[in-house]
Amino acid sequence: MTDDQTAPGATGGGCPVAHGAGVTRLYGPEAATAPHEIYARLRGEYGSVAPVLLEGDVPAWLVLGYRENRRVLDNPLQFSRDSRIWRDFRDGRVEATSPLMQMVGWRPDCVSQDGEPHRRLRAAVTDNLHAVAGRGIRRHATHFAHKQIDAFADAGRADLVADFAEYLPMLVLTRVFGLAEREGRSLAESSNQVIKGGADALTHNERIMGILGELAERKRAEPGSDFASGLIEHHAGLDEDEIVNHLRLVLITAHTTTSNLLARALQLVLSDTTWLSGLVSGELEMSSVVEEVMWNSPPLAVLPGRFATADLELGGCPVKEGDLLILGLAAGNHDPGIRPDTAVSVRGNASHLAFSAGPHECPGQNIGQAIIETAVGVLLHRLPGLRLAVPPAELTSTASTWESRLDSLPVEFAV
Repeated sequence: MTDDQTAPGATGGGCPVAHGAGVTRLYGPEAATAPHEIYARLRGEYGSVAPVLLEGDVPAWLVLGYRENRRVLDNPLQFSRDSRIWRDFRDGRVEATSPLMQMVGWRPDCVSQDGEPHRRLRAAVTDNLHAVAGRGIRRHATHFAHKQIDAFADAGRADLVADFAEYLPMLVLTRVFGLAEREGRSLAESSNQVIKGGADALTHNERIMGILGELAERKRAEPGSDFASGLIEHHAGLDEDEIVNHLRLVLITAHTTTSNLLARALQLVLSDTTWLSGLVSGELEMSSVVEEVMWNSPPLAVLPGRFATADLELGGCPVKEGDLLILGLAAGNHDPGIRPDTAVSVRGNASHLAFSAGPHECPGQNIGQAIIETAVGVLLHRLPGLRLAVPPAELTSTASTWESRLDSLPVEFAV
């Protein structure tokens, strides 16, 4: 390992009592290009739970085992989502301006709380997601898929990341939220920067919050049949901060996960002709493709974060009260204890971790699925002879702590 990959020094084998010298950094050059190699190495060294350092060398436990991930996700009394009990933040070792706070910091939203406060806020989100899902998600996805394709259909070539998957979900969300379409591209870029982290994360988050604050103010005066208006009018009685923060939560998570999943689904279909021929012939449904991707390349590789409510043991590691745990969804899906041979198809098995689990399981997964199914269907219909323009082995990805995104997907097709 280089100094870019670990803190100076070395550690012995087995799960350590605390984060010491030599702990692996889950950010930086190696993490950006070889996250799965890091997960495998940590599993070999520590087992199902490993010490890591996050941006700014902030210590955390990375949960690698499938069963251990489920234990954390299913037990909010032991592993709270409320970061106000995070010891490193409480004791002043992590600043409020840290890029990490955009992902793990407390907000007045449902993912930051447990118990009754969580149920009240989540009800407002799920009720309105269900409402907007019935008001034309597939129609909006069809409209914007055609509009995106129109821009490159005559060229015979395209990059299906930059020209299609990168912005399509956000364009659909502008309709769902009651935002102007012109704001879609810049909001997509800001959302990606918040997930990516780094020095600009706070600036991009403030930009998103400003736009959504103006949206909420406008919808109070002129309500409509959109997600923002639904939150404002919901019987849970959300206050102004709760409304804007839930708009932020859904906007960022729905866009980033759906755009990533769409790109990965297209990568699988175009890299393996058996998947493409199955879709075209009608022998396969797009849901099977998405399921395969959610096992092998979940849109969030690592889920932030949970906080231990007491001293306990997890996977043989002594976790202390107030410790931060981050959930290795990709690592858990590849746990040899449940998938000894990852080459074996998981078709028909929906027990992956891609959408989390337990009380905080993603409530909007059906909307993402509808966008992806519609977008791929339009694409295959519009672009005859669609094929990769490079060998599949030449496709590359870039990762942050939380996700791994396909860099590009160059394709060719008949004009």
